Amino acid sequence: MLELSSIVLPDRQPPAEFIADVRSAEDFGVRTVWTYDHLTWPPLRDGPWHAAVPLLAAAAMATDRVRLGTQVATPNFRHPVPFAKELMTLDQLSAGRLELGVGAGSESADAAVLGDRPRTRRERTDRFAEWVGLLDHLLTHPVSTVRGERYTAIEARQMPGCVQRPRVPFTVAAAGPRALRLAARHGQAWVTYGPYGAQREPETWFAALEDQQAALRDALAEAHRPAGAVRRVVQLALDLRWPFESAARYQDTVGRLAAIGFDEITVHWCRPGDAGGVPAAALGFLAEAHGR
Repeated sequence: MLELSSIVLPDRQPPAEFIADVRSAEDFGVRTVWTYDHLTWPPLRDGPWHAAVPLLAAAAMATDRVRLGTQVATPNFRHPVPFAKELMTLDQLSAGRLELGVGAGSESADAAVLGDRPRTRRERTDRFAEWVGLLDHLLTHPVSTVRGERYTAIEARQMPGCVQRPRVPFTVAAAGPRALRLAARHGQAWVTYGPYGAQREPETWFAALEDQQAALRDALAEAHRPAGAVRRVVQLALDLRWPFESAARYQDTVGRLAAIGFDEITVHWCRPGDAGGVPAAALGFLAEAHGR
């Protein structure tokens, strides 16, 4: 049976509404509550938007069972040294319940806000490889000195370190071959929302997921890791409405994803009005489908 996790967006105002949503998701029995790690998100750019790290810190204090994480943090505005310190602290605050979702980052507002030049997909993947590699090193060493092409750490201290050993688990977002190889090398989990672009027609979506699964298996073999070493997570994008059309449609979606080889499905938690996410009326058949 696929496990269920949820995304709670950091646009809830006041922020206490975010905490209320996290508690609701925990009570529902989801495995992990994720939140986006952006400075702004284009669909909601003119409304409230709060920072992921302090929200997760508050959620850690307000919950005691559910795991908490980013889906996903990127190099667009995060330097590994201060970010690693924040992650270590979050893992301590949550008593070892932190999940770190990471990705290469798109050419969004987050990529331009610090004045950085536009980058090709290849350049973003090269940067991501160095970034995630340094994060891995920082979170597994008490003192680090690393000089890289893009990032440097000089006697960066991580004490007392993560509660989880050897570090917090990485969930690597990947769709293309190079990013999938990074997921196979560094990830304890892999997350995908399917094909690039707006290809959301069901059969195209499932076919793309099967292709990505096959590529991940090849990447794991190349990295000399067992096929089951990485947990498979699929995210239902905020605008993906057809899985929630009926109980039968959702059961079929879950069954097909399990058959492809996924372990977990991530949905967007209920949002006010018609703002996407799981319709409140669908919670009953989600509970049934996931044994809640």
